[in-house]
Amino acid sequence: MKTTINVSFCAIHCIQRTPHSDLIEAGASTFASAGKKPLSLLAISLCFSIIGAGVALGEGAFYGDPPSDTHPWAIHDLNRPQPPRVEPGTPSTQELSGKPPSDAIILFDGTPKSIAKWESVKEPRQPAPWKVENGVLQVVPGSGDIGTLEAFGDCQFHIEWSAPTGVNGSSQARSNSGVFFAGGVEVQILDNYDNPTSPDGFAGSVYGVNPPHANPLHPPGQWQVYDIIFRRPVFKDGKMLDGGRLTVTVNGVVVQDSTPLEGGGGHKSRSKDRPFPETGPLKLQDHGNPIRFRNIWYRTLPKRAVEGGDIGAMDPAAATSKKLEIANNIRLDAETKQGDERLLRLMESLCYATDAATIQTIETDLAKWTKAAKDTPPNEMEAKKESIMKMFRAVRYLTKFGFYPDAGDCKPVLMQIVLSNGWDPR
Repeated sequence: MKTTINVSFCAIHCIQRTPHSDLIEAGASTFASAGKKPLSLLAISLCFSIIGAGVALGEGAFYGDPPSDTHPWAIHDLNRPQPPRVEPGTPSTQELSGKPPSDAIILFDGTPKSIAKWESVKEPRQPAPWKVENGVLQVVPGSGDIGTLEAFGDCQFHIEWSAPTGVNGSSQARSNSGVFFAGGVEVQILDNYDNPTSPDGFAGSVYGVNPPHANPLHPPGQWQVYDIIFRRPVFKDGKMLDGGRLTVTVNGVVVQDSTPLEGGGGHKSRSKDRPFPETGPLKLQDHGNPIRFRNIWYRTLPKRAVEGGDIGAMDPAAATSKKLEIANNIRLDAETKQGDERLLRLMESLCYATDAATIQTIETDLAKWTKAAKDTPPNEMEAKKESIMKMFRAVRYLTKFGFYPDAGDCKPVLMQIVLSNGWDPR
């Protein structure tokens, strides 16, 4: 064993953690039983401080901090579902609409048939009364708002609009429209290129709630690009769990940064926090101006933890339920494997939820495995290094975090093998 190198490396890290006295004594007895010259208690403690820290090379099981009361997955957990593949779209130019992402729900793509996804708000179940010409959707002043036939909730929403080049009117009377989400919250559309108005009614504002951070509009006649992230308020039993928020970019510039909805805003009266419907139609406003639109699409966002999703810290009861589900899936997967793979997967399942039958199986199999490892002839040890190190790290991890304290009985034996062969215990 290259004692000097190992102790020096451990010394770098010893200030980070206090070693456990039982591990120190185990290390000393390990060297004595192996016929090695014992290290000082300081040297042993330095080595065990890094061993106890759970440092490992690579990722996957027995690597990052374990699941917690509110997070059902470990850090860097490979049991966590992989993100679904989405082919990215392409940006628009003034001349051409861009291409939406592959999972986008297309609401208007320039074709006359796409207007069939909209209806009149003034006369429900009647066709949208706006016109489609040259690949754009144009407001017919006085015909009323239009809304989607389909209902939507939390989303990433994209829309492009253009005001007429002939400037007419001022303040709220110049090229006015808006995007309305479920619950009635509006992101304002208005020609404010050189047109002062009430700041909370400015282009890119959450109307009646919050002005945009900046005015990045192009001149009238050019296309303005809005990208909006909408998260509705979430209430349960009359209590607000999440007040909802909007993030908006205009022509690539952030103008709303997770702005609280404060009830959604409105005209003249200050709004108050209130429940929103889970879904609702998207609406575009007819404010009497011939605004043009193109490239309208929508992406559904996953549920937040407060509404039963797994984004962020979860309710402890929901996290416990998810951990049990993960543990059961790992145990089912373990039954499709053999040997070390099966044993390690069963051990991994304990990080999520305990199970008496699983523990009994592990106890029996791990005892046999450890004895076989101990009895390995010296000339065959190097060939089994990877297998032994995996089991050593698993035992260290489970005992460190208290998932399977009884595995500690195997720890001195595995420690002896690791240290006596000069292997890096990280």
